[in-house]
Amino acid sequence: MATLEDLAQILAELPEVTEGERYGNPTWSVRRKSIAWLRPFSKADLKRFGDQTPPAPPILAINTADLHEKEGVLAAGIDGVFTIEHFNNYPAILLELTVIDRQSLRDLLVDAWLAAAPPDLADGFDG
Repeated sequence: MATLEDLAQILAELPEVTEGERYGNPTWSVRRKSIAWLRPFSKADLKRFGDQTPPAPPILAINTADLHEKEGVLAAGIDGVFTIEHFNNYPAILLELTVIDRQSLRDLLVDAWLAAAPPDLADGFDG
């Protein structure tokens, strides 16, 4: 199980990550390119779950390099990783932090960082 503290620690280890705000929620970027953001469910999202219990907050959205990578991550069956209708045709996945393990969270954040970081920064990253 990962925590918000784990999230903060992992992001602090990635070069040039800054925290900002997007739609009133914390978001993290590298050189103004988004990596991840906290993403609460909207009323419409909750309605789409119907009788199913939605994943528990906090929910983290993480960008993927492209839709192909998104499908690969979803197919990997990592506990806590999912998507919703709102994210159809958008290269990002959602994570239930109370379910995903810390190492999987780190791997997904590093992949998002590598996809967003400019080559001069990514080439020097050894993590």
